Amino acid sequence: MAEEFQDKTKQLDNLKMRRESVQQMGGAERIQSQKAKGKLTARERIDALLDDNTFRETGIFAKSRGEAQGIAADGVITGFGTIHGRKVYIYAQDFTSNGGTLGEIHAQK
Repeated sequence: MAEEFQDKTKQLDNLKMRRESVQQMGGAERIQSQKAKGKLTARERIDALLDDNTFRETGIFAKSRGEAQGIAADGVITGFGTIHGRKVYIYAQDFTSNGGTLGEIHAQK
């Protein structure tokens, strides 16, 4: 039982690390470049639009087919939340990931 618990804990830790990595999208350097231009990241734009703490991301681990590319979330953040209490579905293209261009998985999301 203890061994099974440790395995689950490892799996959860791995999942958290993967999520944190994906949330960096194109990486810290590209995020800083956007900030230097006075621009918000895609996640910041979503957070500014939606009611506080209502965003639920979908397809967070999706990435471009070419494993060599491995573009986080295929350059688009998708999900749902609320605006003034009304449920909405939302997406934002992330310039830090391949310029936010439309890819195959991006279109499917």
